[in-house]
Amino acid sequence: MGKKLYVGNIPFKATEEDLKGLFSTMGEVVSVKLITDSQTGHMKGFGFVEMGSDEAAKKAMTELNGKAFMERPIVVNEAKERKESDDRGGYGKGRESYDRKGRR
Repeated sequence: MGKKLYVGNIPFKATEEDLKGLFSTMGEVVSVKLITDSQTGHMKGFGFVEMGSDEAAKKAMTELNGKAFMERPIVVNEAKERKESDDRGGYGKGRESYDRKGRR
């Protein structure tokens, strides 16, 4: 079990300090990261919390998953490791480029 947790359905008005305050009731919080849109800077509604111990992470998942936070039920799960070759597609990602006439 990892110490890093995925937190979803976070209210858009929440700050990293708000989330840290909530999770610190479960144990030591090492870091909090809210994910924002790179274009607009607006929060996407999810983030990650790293707890100081496996026990604190388990307690947070058990006690906070589904709990109302700023009037929204948050989702708390163990974060999955991001794959190194996480190709999400898109133009120019691992594909050859062609001009308008189909030439390389």
